Parts: sequence; structure tokens; C-alpha cells
Amino acid sequence: MPAKQPISRRTALQGIAAGAASVMAGTALDGRSLLADDKPATTPTDPKVRGPFPILSTPFTESGEVDYDVLAQEAKFVAWGGCPGMIWPQSADSVDLLTKQEKKQGMQVLAETARDLPTSLCLGVQGVDTQEMLEFAEHAEKLQPEAIISRPPDSGKTEEDLRQYWKALAAVATRPVILQTTGGVAYKGPVPSPELMKELAEEFPHFGYIKEEAGNVLGRIKASVANMPPVRRVFSARGGHHWLEESDLGTEGVITERAVYADVLTRIWELQESGDDRETLKDAFNKFNQMVKLKPGSLRGLNLYIWQKRGVFKNLISRNYGPNKSFPATPKISELKLSDEQIAQGEKCFAALAPYLKEVTPDLSKPA
Repeated sequence: MPAKQPISRRTALQGIAAGAASVMAGTALDGRSLLADDKPATTPTDPKVRGPFPILSTPFTESGEVDYDVLAQEAKFVAWGGCPGMIWPQSADSVDLLTKQEKKQGMQVLAETARDLPTSLCLGVQGVDTQEMLEFAEHAEKLQPEAIISRPPDSGKTEEDLRQYWKALAAVATRPVILQTTGGVAYKGPVPSPELMKELAEEFPHFGYIKEEAGNVLGRIKASVANMPPVRRVFSARGGHHWLEESDLGTEGVITERAVYADVLTRIWELQESGDDRETLKDAFNKFNQMVKLKPGSLRGLNLYIWQKRGVFKNLISRNYGPNKSFPATPKISELKLSDEQIAQGEKCFAALAPYLKEVTPDLSKPA
């Protein structure tokens, strides 16, 4: 009797999708949906919003200004690495430490750059409150990215605050919306429940995409996957450290601040999709994890050194929070200093990634 072949991730998900489609087809035989107001029972999940969607790090000039030229080159690097998507502004260095005008200008630069790239652009729209979020959402809509992403408002105190905030976004957005379950450093409100995520996905055809990284993450992933549809896609996060385990639970991609490893993330994703070489998948993932766990491990830590090593960033300059993660009135600028030991460790772990790295970085200064 022939040995049973392992079922690939893609085959398994196709089976799930087919089963869901047959159920939904059955409910539509009488011309009505299961949802209120005769809305379609489900909206096809956008195939472009799937896989690794790394968050771009914000590059700065020597004087601490946003370096928009390098930001555009970073987008080209992620596309060269093969990732299906990229996100900005979303991490702490871009959401909290930039002015409104800097964020809007960066969005504009990336939208113009992404027009000539195969990689989908997802723009971050969030704010201290609903009014500020809508300002960014309206700006993003004019730029027509493939998707947008939004975290809870800094001022949110209850789940009802989150519900009304995202409902306001739904009235403006016309494209897939990824909801992030954690807020920024100033956020003290609740973790949005899986029930709220399901409710919003039922009500709004372009919602139902979730970046799951808060609370009991594994339990929440199971709940969100069980709610598909109307939930359309669940992404892993948390730096990608638990991506394989969460993928086995049904996540279909990762959102992480590790764009400098775009080619590695792509290779891990391809191995997940094929399902035919679990040992190589585990090796690639473990070496990636060893690399990103090195200290200093923050987004503005050793990550910056690798950006410079790979020929994208010009320096190791960052903006910083004030005392107790406060937002300084004027930018606080610093340059990363690494010890010889930290550099040696970084070089060793980066060398171990060689089988999963693309060999030659392209000239990113040229048009895409």
C-alpha cells in the first residue's frame, strides 16, 4: 500500500474554502443571505491580502528627518524579496514618532513607488481618536492601496469605543481592512474580542482581516479561524516568533516588523504553502528566529545594522520616545552603537540564513 502523502497547507485551505463555499451556496438558494439587510452572506476574500506582509522600518537622515528616498528603496527591497505585501506606517517608530505631515508624505511616496511593484501596499490608518484616524483613512483612500490596517485608538476605553471607531472607518474605507488587536504604547483599553471581530466582518464586506497578537493569542486564533466566514483571514504577528505554530492553527501569513528579511519570509511562506519539505521549513524558521531574537532586538536594534548591511539603509539613526514612553515635543535623535560582540553574533546568525537569502541585492536606486 503506498505511503500516505502529507497534505500541503494550500490543499488543506482549499478544502476548507470549498466546504465553506458549498455551505454558503446552499444558504443562497432562495435568493436571501443569512445576514441582515439582504447583504451577501460572504464576500470573497481578497487573494492579494495573504502571506507575509512585513512592516517597513522608518529610515532617517543624519539630522533625524524622514528619508523618503530610502523608504522607497525599502519598498523595492521587499518586492525584490518576493513578499506579497508590505505595510507602513504601523510600527511605533512611524505611528507615534512622526508628524501627521510626515506620515502622509511617506504614504504618498510609497503609493507612487508601489504602482510599479508586484507587492501589495497596505497603509496604516489609526489615531488618538476617531477624528484623527479618519484624517489618515481619507488620505489613504485617495492613494488607492490594496489594503489598509488600523489599530485601536489611543483614547479607547471600552469595546464600544472600538466598535464605533472601526464602524466610522468602515464608512470611509472601500478596500480590505486589517484590524490589529493591540494598540500603541498609550493605549489602555481592552483587547477587542473575537466576537467583535466577527460582528464587524458580518456587517462590513471589506472587514474580517485580523492581525492577531493580543491576550491569549492561540485561543483567539482558534476562535477567529472558527468564525471563517465571515472572518476572512487571520495573520500571525508577535515578531513572527510563533508563526509556524500559529500557521498550523489556520493563520495565512504574518505581519512583522522584519522587512529586512523579506526574502527569508518569502521562502518560509513558500515552504508552508507547498507542505512538501517540513524539515527545510523548520530549519529556515529556526534560523530566522535565532536571528531576530538577538539583542538589541527591538525594531531599532540589530535590525538597523542588517538594513545597512544589506545596502538599503545609509545609517543607524533613530528617533526615540521620551521618559516612560512619552512623545517628545521635538524629535529625540540617537545613533545605534553596537559592541564588537553584538556585531559578531549578528554576522554569525545572518551567515546561517545564507541558504534562504537571495544572493545579490539589486540596485534599488533605479526605477522599479
